[in-house]
Amino acid sequence: MQKQILSVKDLDVKFNLRGRTLHAIRSLSVDVYRGETLAIVGESGSGKTVLNKNFIGLLDANGFIDGGEILYYGDHEVRDLAKFKGEKDWLGFRGREISMILQDPMTSLNPLKTIGSQIAEAVRVHQKLVGDDLKVAVHELLHEVGIENPEKRARQYPHEFSGGMRQRVVIAIAIACQPKILICDEPTTALDVTIQAQILNLLKELKKKLMLTIIFITHDLGVVANVADRVAVMYAGDIVEIGTAEEVFYDPRHPYTWALLSSLPQLGIKGEELYSIKGTPPNLFAPIVGDAFAPRNPQALEIDFLKEPPYFEVSPTHKAKTWLLDPRAPKVEPPEYIKNIRGMGRR
Repeated sequence: MQKQILSVKDLDVKFNLRGRTLHAIRSLSVDVYRGETLAIVGESGSGKTVLNKNFIGLLDANGFIDGGEILYYGDHEVRDLAKFKGEKDWLGFRGREISMILQDPMTSLNPLKTIGSQIAEAVRVHQKLVGDDLKVAVHELLHEVGIENPEKRARQYPHEFSGGMRQRVVIAIAIACQPKILICDEPTTALDVTIQAQILNLLKELKKKLMLTIIFITHDLGVVANVADRVAVMYAGDIVEIGTAEEVFYDPRHPYTWALLSSLPQLGIKGEELYSIKGTPPNLFAPIVGDAFAPRNPQALEIDFLKEPPYFEVSPTHKAKTWLLDPRAPKVEPPEYIKNIRGMGRR
């Protein structure tokens, strides 16, 4: 049985905005296991990035944890990251234990500093290397992420690199401190398809070589199919379905997962309008009654508007928060798109 490396329990995260309180993460619980790639998917604004910022102490100044635990199982002790108070607590943890690749490499890199100096900063802080040893370490990291002629490239600036190469540099900085967990926040969004595939393959190679655990944040389910061991589907600050990648793709059970999969351009039929999810996500300034997805769900039951569903187990590794899985619920057929995907999975 896999061991947990991170365990989130009943986490509540809120933001103070102009005298009002936004409930961004709503009593969310999830486990991350050593050596796996867990993909967290959902629409923009579902809380994916906010959730993961809590793991490295980068929550915005007006945000705060209002309850719950974030247990990190290190080599020698268990720490509750939700209890970390300030930068001093995070200083020896961020980068060394958990590191993060942000969405846009151009905004992650300083345009006024050479690539080598920016990688060196991370190495110097955590590995205490100086002089020639530091220079060698920087060159090795550039080589590790597939950048040729690292001695020359280390002396160049971000604007002299292509988008794919800048992303490789950001990955080099993230792995410089040899973290146990690597959070990838939409790392391929700004890249073309060919470069996207190269970056995904690089992440797979690094995971195997460095024995990383990866949390992959994305809205692109097509990318998830290539990288994930397990998939957590997030909506309105909570995880509504979680299972192995195969279970979530070929046997999805939550209506929101049905809607996300039906929206994949790859499943569109020539001459027909591409499926889109009607309506908008709920207002997180106000309390949510019932199932948060109910107002946008054509298959919603009466109880969906009255009471929040618990998790129902589909298999030991697959569960979903939907009243449709209650034994008393009427049988509701998934959309045609989902039936087609299920057929693909049985081949």
